[in-house]
Amino acid sequence: MFKQKQRVFYGLVILTGILVVLILRLAYIQLVSRTSKLPDSVYTLQEMSVLQRERGVVLDSGRGNIFDRNGKPITGETVSTAVLFPIDNKSLTNQDGSMDLVAGALGTDTAKLTNIWNKLSVPVFWQGALKNTPQALNPSQAEHISELKVSGIEVLPYTQRYVNKKSGMQWLGHLSELSGQKHMPHTGFAFKEGASGLEKTLEPLLRGIGPTTAYYSVDGTNRSIPGTGIQLKSPNNPYYPLRLHTTIDLSLQQQIEALTQKAGMKEGAVVLLDASNADVLTMISKPFYNPLDIHPELGAWNNRAVQAAAPGSIFKTVVAAAALEAGVTSTDESFYCSGDYGNYGLSCWKPSGHGSLSLEQAFAESCNVVFAQLSERLSGEELEITASRLGLGRTIGWEAKNMAGMPLLQPFDHEEAGTIYSSAASALDGGTRAQSGIGQRDVRVTPLQAANLVVTLLHGGQVRAPRILESLVYANGQVMKEFKPHLSPSRSGSIRPETARLVSSWMEKVVTEGTGKSLLKSKWRLAGKSGTAQITVQGRQRNNQWFIGYGPVDRPKYAAAVLFQNMPTEGSNQATALFGEIMNLLASQKS
Repeated sequence: MFKQKQRVFYGLVILTGILVVLILRLAYIQLVSRTSKLPDSVYTLQEMSVLQRERGVVLDSGRGNIFDRNGKPITGETVSTAVLFPIDNKSLTNQDGSMDLVAGALGTDTAKLTNIWNKLSVPVFWQGALKNTPQALNPSQAEHISELKVSGIEVLPYTQRYVNKKSGMQWLGHLSELSGQKHMPHTGFAFKEGASGLEKTLEPLLRGIGPTTAYYSVDGTNRSIPGTGIQLKSPNNPYYPLRLHTTIDLSLQQQIEALTQKAGMKEGAVVLLDASNADVLTMISKPFYNPLDIHPELGAWNNRAVQAAAPGSIFKTVVAAAALEAGVTSTDESFYCSGDYGNYGLSCWKPSGHGSLSLEQAFAESCNVVFAQLSERLSGEELEITASRLGLGRTIGWEAKNMAGMPLLQPFDHEEAGTIYSSAASALDGGTRAQSGIGQRDVRVTPLQAANLVVTLLHGGQVRAPRILESLVYANGQVMKEFKPHLSPSRSGSIRPETARLVSSWMEKVVTEGTGKSLLKSKWRLAGKSGTAQITVQGRQRNNQWFIGYGPVDRPKYAAAVLFQNMPTEGSNQATALFGEIMNLLASQKS
C-alpha cells in the first residue's frame, strides 16, 4: 500500500513538473518569444501568427522615395493596377460574357486570363506582357474594370519603384533581395535593399518601416472568411518613410539622355553641373541600364560618370596651370612645333606642326609638342600637386561625417580617385612625364572630376564638392536635414586666382580660334577644351573623345564634361558636337 502511494506521489510530482515546464514555456513564448524575430525572418512570432491567416499583395514597399530638384518623383510613382483574387469553390465561367469584357480591358485574351485566375491560391497583380512588374492601367482601363463589378478583381493603387525602361541614371542604383531570400508570407513580396547608387549609399535612410498591403483573411482550410472583405494595412506613420530630394533636374536628365542616343553614344558619360555651386543637374552613363532587369556580368549598372578614364588633351588644362604656378613658363614665351617632339616617339596630332606659337595658342590648338615640353620641365610632384589643387587624383564628391545618423555619408557609389602617376618612380622618368603632359600614360580622370575642374577654374581655383543631395524630408513635409554645399580643398592648398582666370579665358580661345571652332555657331558663346586619348581595347587601338567646357561665356551658368569611350581612331570628335547640342538645349530652356 505504501509503495503504491509512493508511486502515485512520484507520478504527481513528475506530472506537476511537466505542467510547470509547459507553463514556463508558454509564458516564455507569450512574454519573450512573441516579440522576438524568428531565425532568418524579418517577423516576430506574433506577426507570423497573424500573417498566416492573411492572403494579400503589397501595394507599397514602404521604402523612402527620391525626388528631383523640382519635386518630381524619380522613384515611387503611383499607378492603377488590377489585382486578381482567388475564387472559392468554383471555377470562373464566361456564361454572361463578363470574362471577355475583363480580358478586353486588360489587353489579353479570355482563355489566358481564366487559366491564370483559376490556378490562384493567393492574390496576384496582373502583369500583362511585362513579367517583372504589374501592368499600369490607364484611367479609362481602370474605370472600365471597376464599373464591370466582376467578383475577384480589384483596381488598386500600386507604387512602382522604377519605370520599367532603360536610362542613364546609374547614380540612382537598383535593389536586390536581402540575403536569405526573405519574403512576406502569402504575398510573393521579397524584401530588398540597395545594391548600387543612392539606393545603396543611403540605404539606412531609405529603408522603410513596413509595407502597405491589401489582404483578406482565411480560415484553417485556406478559404476566405465571409464578411471580412478586402482590407488595407499600412504603418501609417506621419514621419516615415523619408523623402530624399536631389539636385537632379529630371526633365534635363531625360532630354540630354535623348541627345546621347541621337549622337550614337554607345559607351561614355555626360556630367552637367551648376556653374555657381557644382550641383549635379544631370549625370548620364552609357550604356543605359534598367533597374528592374539587372545583369551584373554586363556591367551596365556601373556609373561611368564617376569611373576614371584616360583624359587625353583635356588634361592640358592642368599642365598649363601647373607650368604657370611653378614658373617654368610665362605668357610671353614663344614655342615652336615642327610636328615631331624628337623624343619618346611623341609627335603632334598635326603632322606638319604648328610652327611658332604662344602658350595661349598652343592651348587653343592643343599642341602636343609644347605640352610634352612643359611636362618635362615640371617635376612629377609639381604636376601631382596642381592636379590635386584642381580636384584631380582624389575623390571630390560631396560627403559629410556624422550626418543624418550615418557615420559617413557618401552619396556617390564607387567614386574613383583617378591617377596622375602609377608610382613615385614613374614620375621621375622624362618620357612618362612627357606622355602624362598630353593626358596619356597613367593619367586617369572621371567625368565628374572633369566637369568640376571647369567649375574650379570659374571660381578662382576654389574646388567645390559636387553635390547630388539637397535635403532629407519627413513624410509630412517637415525638413529633417539640409545638405549644405561645401568646398573640397586639397591638403596642398589651391592655385592662384589669376592662374585660374587665365586658363579659363584660354578655353574661350579654343572655341574662337582652336580645336573647338565647330561650336562658333552655337546659340551661346561657349568655352572649353577638347581631348582625344589613345587607348587599347582587346588588342585594338581605340580613342576616348572628350570635351569639357562652360556656357554662356559672358555669364557662366553650366559646366559640362562629355566623354565618348572606345571610339574608332578615325573621324571627328563626337564629344565636341554633343557638348554643343547640350548647350543649345540649355540656351532654349525657359529661365
